[in-house]
Amino acid sequence: EVQLVESGGGLVQAGGSLRLSCAASGFTFDDYAIGWFRQAPGKEREGVSCINSSDGSTYYGDSVKGRFTISSDNAKNTVYLQMNSLKPGDTAVYYCAYLGYWGQGTQVTVAS
Repeated sequence: EVQLVESGGGLVQAGGSLRLSCAASGFTFDDYAIGWFRQAPGKEREGVSCINSSDGSTYYGDSVKGRFTISSDNAKNTVYLQMNSLKPGDTAVYYCAYLGYWGQGTQVTVAS
């Protein structure tokens, strides 16, 4: 059974940093595309970033380009999202997803 578990969220001041982790299990972690999404209260879910293991390609939403970095550690079956220069607008629940499977989410709150 595929499972995705996010961690690393919390409360941070504007301009600060957080690193989110998405620990994956239940599938072979050598050929995958895993994405990070976020949803703020009253807003639609938004794609943040994605990594494709087949060629190492990455994608970033316009609102996070230059501030967020996605990476993976295949030995740990984990995908990371390094978030720098955080803004109050980044406040949301962050989810990782793989082939229609979703984690439970981790709350990120950025105080102004």
